[in-house]
Amino acid sequence: MSDAMKAVLEGGPDDLPERIVPVDDPGQELKIPFRGGYEHFKSTTRTQNTDQGQLPVYEWWERTELPG
Repeated sequence: MSDAMKAVLEGGPDDLPERIVPVDDPGQELKIPFRGGYEHFKSTTRTQNTDQGQLPVYEWWERTELPG
């Protein structure tokens, strides 16, 4: 991963390939493409200590499917 800000993903599918992801626009919803749709995560006020430092926590709140 680059030096971009990162966040910890909490909740959602157990088999998401990454739980620490880059964040382009801190505080905004994250849409993670996964299995023909998107997993949506919202920013929380919490942080978590990780091997990459203390990171903000984004919590899963819904999934949307791609048409097709």
